Amino acid sequence: MIEKVTGGTDADWEATVAFHGHSCPGLAIGYRVARAALRELGQSRAPDEELVAVVENDACGVDAVQFLTGCTLGKGNLIFRDHGKQVYTFYLRGSGRALRIAVRGQTWRRDPRHAELRSRVFSGTATPEEQEEFSRAQEETMRRILEAPEEEILERRWVNAQPPERARIFGSVTCAFCGETVSEHRARVRQGRFACIPCAGEYSRGW
Repeated sequence: MIEKVTGGTDADWEATVAFHGHSCPGLAIGYRVARAALRELGQSRAPDEELVAVVENDACGVDAVQFLTGCTLGKGNLIFRDHGKQVYTFYLRGSGRALRIAVRGQTWRRDPRHAELRSRVFSGTATPEEQEEFSRAQEETMRRILEAPEEEILERRWVNAQPPERARIFGSVTCAFCGETVSEHRARVRQGRFACIPCAGEYSRGW
């Protein structure tokens, strides 16, 4: 049981966990980031595109950002940049500035034993005792993240920047090779005909 959630409420946290499917340190990071962003920007959950989040990873924390801020892929106000960094930038349209939040490196404090356990658990080779030890370590890390003073885990700074352009709606075309519909701005041309990205050979379907 989490005794104290800094920057939010227990109910907020439990609802975020329900949305994601489980509790974990990564989700806790996204929770703290999202709560900090909403507070600093003076915003509540975005019903449309007035708030934009640019996330530089695709880890668990992004689900917390989506759930709490209302920035989603479907609305076009969640933008993913595959930088592999725990960095999140929030733009409030019309303000001319943005809030950049980076997770401090010491937040995780993972020792060699934790790394070893993680490897064993995710490879399916951990013993029941090792799985329990890993779960306890994860719970402790998550608890520390949720209860820590914000300045210990997050670095915030304001930047002057314009938000990405609003989401656009495109027409669709039919791939001449598989017969499936594809957004016209993603279509390619193969042998003089429209092709989707897989049929154009840019990557294998592979599923």
